[in-house]
Amino acid sequence: MDRIFFSIVVVCLNPGEKLMPTIQSVLMQECGSYEIVVKDGGSVDGSLARMPKDDRIRLYVQKDKGIYDAMNQALPHVKGRYVLFLNCGDVLHDGCVLSEMEKRIGQEEAERKGTPKQYIFYGNQYNQQQKSVVYSAPQVNDFTCYRNVPCHQVCFYDAGLFLERGYDTKYRVRADYEHFLYCIYEKKVRAISVDVLVADYEGGGFSETKENRRISAREHREITARYLGCRKALRYRLIMLLTLAPLRTRLAEDARYASLYNKVKTAVYRLKENRR
Repeated sequence: MDRIFFSIVVVCLNPGEKLMPTIQSVLMQECGSYEIVVKDGGSVDGSLARMPKDDRIRLYVQKDKGIYDAMNQALPHVKGRYVLFLNCGDVLHDGCVLSEMEKRIGQEEAERKGTPKQYIFYGNQYNQQQKSVVYSAPQVNDFTCYRNVPCHQVCFYDAGLFLERGYDTKYRVRADYEHFLYCIYEKKVRAISVDVLVADYEGGGFSETKENRRISAREHREITARYLGCRKALRYRLIMLLTLAPLRTRLAEDARYASLYNKVKTAVYRLKENRR
């Protein structure tokens, strides 16, 4: 039997009504080569009892110390070639997401047949709060890694990238960001942009509280210094300040301006691509 292509990992703890839309968005996929690994921290709200009976869903219940610890606990159970972490409340954008990603991954692997390589394939997201598509950077370079890596809800990781280690749980908010940079700089992974709208992101989550934003900024400084070096990280920080990054962030997060802002950002991305 061929290996399962995708493992969709969903971690939860008392998710209420948010779990089922996430699960159903996967079950509606045209691509059948997937599994759903649900890792629950010990819910007592009855949400698990509402999950459908489906052989593609596997549930594991174990206490954890937070979202990244829960993700790490799920990893030994995945059987797929590529792993996507989808948070409760987030959904795959439509029924074609996995079939489109499988086709694109197959094309890339066929072109590089005989050259062993691990990949991260990433797409774009729709932000439900901002009511806007957020396009990921078309190329991952040093500056991209400093300012704007794609969120984990749109990243399909080669499962082998988690064999040596999972998420570093000393990072409370940015463990997924740190692992992405670990893959790029230490594992020498190639990150490939795919023009697919992968996930509808709920927004307003764990990393977006006022306190966690402060923690996020501190962790960002530590992680970028580690992987990019202090001098390069400082240079990029100055560039961000000079190009009014704080103002642009406010515009991107304001539902009144987010759509226009993201359209302008996408046009800039495409202009840069055409110049190469």
